[in-house]
Amino acid sequence: MGGSWGVGPSLDSAAMTRNVSLPVIVEDAARPGCGSPADSHAEYEKKEKCGVIAVWGDSDAVRKTYYALYAQQHRGQESAGISVTDGKKLFCHTGMGLIPEVFTADVLDDLSKHGARGAIGHNRYSTAGGSMLCNAQPLLTAYVGGQVALGHNGNLINADALRLDFERAGHLFQTTSDTEVIIHLLASPLQQRQPDPLAATLRRLQGAFSLVFLFPDRIEVARDPWGWRPLVIGKLPGGGIMAASETVALDVLGAELIREVEPGEIVTISDRGVESRRFAATARPPAHCVFEHVYFANPASTIFGQNVQITREALGARLAKEAPVLADFVMPMPDSGRSAAAGYAQASGLPYREGIVPNRYVGRTFIKPSQAERVAAVRLKLNVIAEIVRGKKVVVVDDSVVRGTTTKAKMDQIRQAGAKEIHLRISCPPIRHPCYFGVDFATRDQLIAHNRSVDEVAKFLGVDSLHYLSLEGLLACMSRPAPNYCTACYSGDYRLDPENPETGEIVEGEQLKIFG
Repeated sequence: MGGSWGVGPSLDSAAMTRNVSLPVIVEDAARPGCGSPADSHAEYEKKEKCGVIAVWGDSDAVRKTYYALYAQQHRGQESAGISVTDGKKLFCHTGMGLIPEVFTADVLDDLSKHGARGAIGHNRYSTAGGSMLCNAQPLLTAYVGGQVALGHNGNLINADALRLDFERAGHLFQTTSDTEVIIHLLASPLQQRQPDPLAATLRRLQGAFSLVFLFPDRIEVARDPWGWRPLVIGKLPGGGIMAASETVALDVLGAELIREVEPGEIVTISDRGVESRRFAATARPPAHCVFEHVYFANPASTIFGQNVQITREALGARLAKEAPVLADFVMPMPDSGRSAAAGYAQASGLPYREGIVPNRYVGRTFIKPSQAERVAAVRLKLNVIAEIVRGKKVVVVDDSVVRGTTTKAKMDQIRQAGAKEIHLRISCPPIRHPCYFGVDFATRDQLIAHNRSVDEVAKFLGVDSLHYLSLEGLLACMSRPAPNYCTACYSGDYRLDPENPETGEIVEGEQLKIFG
């Protein structure tokens, strides 16, 4: 199930279109599946974590975007989309499901007819209530400045307030995602009167964002001043330029990593080459999401200048020093705990055994929209080998415990398979606080470690012992100074106040001088 559309004159009769008169902005791409604007506001999306891709200057930009999205499938399994330009007009296809489900050979062929200049792509997951086709990205629309398609990785803490202002002014919203607020900002007269409308728009955003914009003649990529979410640019073998959430997307296309997009930077990619400007100064210190290293990113990726696999092995080794235990062997929770388990085994001197077999055809359980789906998926995904664990004292290593119910189901299975002792080791601190900057940790009362001691959590999970890596141990394994990382989900120390977001320009006046 998906939708393809174009925006502008001489539309193909097969395209889904709608023209709605709004203040400034024109919503003319049909966005099915969201219900009425009143309904959508009630279900307004709070948190999401995704992957973004951009490719320019490659004759096969559509398929390269497709393969890059495939490499970032772990960042979102709910929906996906690709928007393309022929130099004058934008076209888009979005759908629910995995990359190969959304993009058939016919869809790719159709997009390729229009995408000779450039393309952007997006894969997404959301919280419960936000899993709808209308929220699939890129969002494609037309406004007084022309056409634009947008993909977003992150979460805006001031989106509610901005959206309310627009609704009071008569704007209609077609999605329940915070991403649409960005387009309404860009289209507003206040931003359009600025020397650099895009920069002025970004200065109104508060929170985490790595963004890819597609215009008919260029791509613009940007990263929030705190640098919460990763974003890199690379050079393709044929000379084209790409941007991606993770370096693994560059690797699959044989692209050379150029550098990270700097926090507070806009990078323009066009036929003129690569140009850079700043919309804000980099926050000091920045707030790189440490959970990217703990769980979310692909092990092959380099995130914030540090390889994920090597980092996770170091976390496991540190965990072994903090929480040694006499056991028969170390066993990972596939696949997320495998790297840390290898580090734990090496540092502890205990044998490494694979006692749980993953089903490769079942996706990640953490990013399933509902708890029922997560529980069902985890039973399908992981099978305990009784012949290995029976009568043994096992150290089970995993990267994190969020809600705890799926972990408990696995611990119960290991116990039922005959394990004599289960010692659970987690390669990050207890997650006690919600994330407001792009990771779905739900509410405090849904976090198993919130207001519970480690012993209480261990009792609930049914394990003989439980140890989390200390926050100091986690930060000691990072390559950049400790203050450069956001650890709010562990510490409750938020860099921005999610309860009191600002909606005006959030940049010092001196920064505005660069725009004339």
